[in-house]
Amino acid sequence: MPKRILIVDDSPVIRKTLHQTLERQDDWEICGEAANGREGIEKALRLKPDVIVLDLAMPVMNGLDAARELTRRLPSLPLLMFTNFETARLKQEALSAGVRTLVSKSESVGVLINGLRALLGRVS
Repeated sequence: MPKRILIVDDSPVIRKTLHQTLERQDDWEICGEAANGREGIEKALRLKPDVIVLDLAMPVMNGLDAARELTRRLPSLPLLMFTNFETARLKQEALSAGVRTLVSKSESVGVLINGLRALLGRVS
């Protein structure tokens, strides 16, 4: 059974690119997309993904607030923050909010895929 991924990012271009890239993995499927943290929480509760790829800077509800709420409501759900903003302070805040892995959008797609594989329990 494929692992189900929810993509939460306010950029339609990033969502589309992630969708196409991640679905190339034989054992993964994109179960949904959301444009902000609040919508991401609603979809996570409804769709029951195996992992969420979460942006930091989004309208309505940012990624840190969404991570806190997701961790409270779905504590075993792994969260990967995929962001342009990577500082030591942000990393600490993200980990405190329940994010398990932080990947910069400037990294190669292989770093993102390896981060997701590690969260899903299989490193390639």
